[in-house]
Amino acid sequence: MALAAPLFTLGWTHSVEKVEWEETWRIDGPRLVLEQARVKGSGAGMEPPPEARRVDGWYVWKPERSESRLMLAASGATGSGWRLCVAGQCRSLGKAAGGPVDLAPCPGLSRP
Repeated sequence: MALAAPLFTLGWTHSVEKVEWEETWRIDGPRLVLEQARVKGSGAGMEPPPEARRVDGWYVWKPERSESRLMLAASGATGSGWRLCVAGQCRSLGKAAGGPVDLAPCPGLSRP
């Protein structure tokens, strides 16, 4: 799958706490830059940092993070997998058990 958009949102439901988490990523050349993280609650390793602010029921903050790729586990044990959304269109990934889902910028489509 190729995304022809500079931004995407990755969302999931925490397997233990059953709380929603979303991250908005920007493609910047060969890197994925985390623009914003949002979580609907806290607990079990998902506490929002002190700089998070409450917006429409979400704790929202801007982490300082970039990656060359994201590897998403696909255990099939969480019941929901991952949601990948671009421009309001969403697709489920990794709901069934299988190999990891690898997200990386496509060199031919990356923006400078």
